[in-house]
Amino acid sequence: MEVEIMVTIKDVAKLAGVSISTVSRVINNSKPVSPEVRKKVLKVIEETGYRPNDIARTLVTKKSYLIGVIVTNLANSYVAEMVRGIEEVGKMYNYDILLCSTYGDKSTELKYIQLLNRKQVEGIIFISDKLNEEVKEQVDAFKIPFLYLSRHSIEEKYPTVTIDNNLASYEMTQYLINLGHKKVAYLTDSEEPTNLEQLKINGYKKAIEENEIEKELIYYANGRKNEEGYAAAKEILKENEDVTAIFCSNDELAIGVINYLRDKDIKVPDEISVAGYGDLRMATIIRPQITTVKEPFYDMGAVAIRMIIKEIAGEKVKEKRVNLPFHIEKRDSCKKIK
Repeated sequence: MEVEIMVTIKDVAKLAGVSISTVSRVINNSKPVSPEVRKKVLKVIEETGYRPNDIARTLVTKKSYLIGVIVTNLANSYVAEMVRGIEEVGKMYNYDILLCSTYGDKSTELKYIQLLNRKQVEGIIFISDKLNEEVKEQVDAFKIPFLYLSRHSIEEKYPTVTIDNNLASYEMTQYLINLGHKKVAYLTDSEEPTNLEQLKINGYKKAIEENEIEKELIYYANGRKNEEGYAAAKEILKENEDVTAIFCSNDELAIGVINYLRDKDIKVPDEISVAGYGDLRMATIIRPQITTVKEPFYDMGAVAIRMIIKEIAGEKVKEKRVNLPFHIEKRDSCKKIK
């Protein structure tokens, strides 16, 4: 049986005829080293197959080049897109990602935050619907850069990357009105809207008011799943038979609405137009494809890790909340009416 011999930094220094500190400078690119010495050290490293001890290097340099990412569920397409942005930009700056999935369990969230702290991550990006008080307390106690990403809520205390949700909702409502719809219902996901959801509601209300439409039609689903959208569509049509467009606060609800209309032989968009929010992958799979507000999830992740890395480097981050561009994806579920 062949035994692998571990090469140490001391061995590299001896073979290269330099000090251990010189080898360390070459590896970490921390202080100037002459080209000749650098070349000699790198040649020995290549010949011996030396690999730095990450734990030891972290203790010396105080840098782990690790960033923790805690998510609710990677199976959600928008979460996967955010993580892809985080990971790809992280690699550009030589940072590795430690990814933890909690499935929304509070105790698991706390456990992973403590684990990431023990792993000496330099920053944490948290992706979830909401941030629990216990999580905030733990994050504050560890005093490391922290950024929060969410489709559903905003924490004023922590940096985030999002879009102008008030404007996005306003523009989608305005788009439907420009198509000739005067009976536009807005379907939100809770009777106690989060601060982010309230921004969407306000955007809808502003467009209704500016166009002097007689009545706001705001309805509440009991959650964000397709089933809740299905049940809410039944209620909307029961109370407003003449509604011609339903704008949903997320794509999941929009899919539920479309499924209900299909089951009732109500044609989308010939009889009722349906709009969503988010542009999840499923929005292009269902038929008709959903007209929706496109949130740039990949870019949110990419900008988030860039903000964290800037903070780690001691650079001043100008704004805690960064609003990225959005646009209306005009697809088959909305139609101009006469």
